[in-house]
Amino acid sequence: MSSTPDSAFWQGFRDGLPYLLVVGPFGMLFGVVATEAGLNVFEALTFSVMVIAGAAQFTALQLLQDGAPTIVVILSALAVNLRMAMYSASLTPHIGKAPMWQRAVAAYFTVDQSYAISITTFEKNPDWSVARKVSYFFGVITPVCPMWYVLTLVGAILGSAIPPEFALDFALPITFIAMIAPMLRSLPHLSAATVAVVMALVCAPLPLNLGLLVAALLGMMTGAQVELFVERRKLKQEAA
Repeated sequence: MSSTPDSAFWQGFRDGLPYLLVVGPFGMLFGVVATEAGLNVFEALTFSVMVIAGAAQFTALQLLQDGAPTIVVILSALAVNLRMAMYSASLTPHIGKAPMWQRAVAAYFTVDQSYAISITTFEKNPDWSVARKVSYFFGVITPVCPMWYVLTLVGAILGSAIPPEFALDFALPITFIAMIAPMLRSLPHLSAATVAVVMALVCAPLPLNLGLLVAALLGMMTGAQVELFVERRKLKQEAA
């Protein structure tokens, strides 16, 4: 395995490359949708650079098109991105002792792909130093995040010129399936996912996509409670 920060970086770079197959179309799709919604090329690109969270961007854009109140748009986007807080908490034991500037960069580039790839590798390599883990994380984001910007720009420039038969919208569900499926290995994860899916379907009739907000919150609450239950049960078994 990677014995130095440099080798860890390149391992992360290689591990991040496959995600270009979905990040590329995903970014291009956002650029197309953003311009169709009335944003110009600069606004679409700025949106991706400032937010760098595809699901939240699509959610906010859809609500803005539907004429939802600004507060609903903000709350919905924040709800979708609440998972980033959990990502951060999960990564802290691994890179929390890194220099401030590295943590700041990592915080900005903590997206679904960088988290999913990095946390899986970190858990497999608990003996890695902080420097190696940070280098690996930076390696993962190097091919992934710049491509999000580039393809957003391409999509915004080409706009409606991209034929519908290209079916770029396949990238959204495929991206999340690829990231989430390998992580559904524990009872808390399975419980959170199940509740979120069920409640999203149950609450789908709610106006302004509020069903997504409700489902996300209930899913996270369920996962947190089940994790506490599992930890308490483990402690009781160890004490017995």
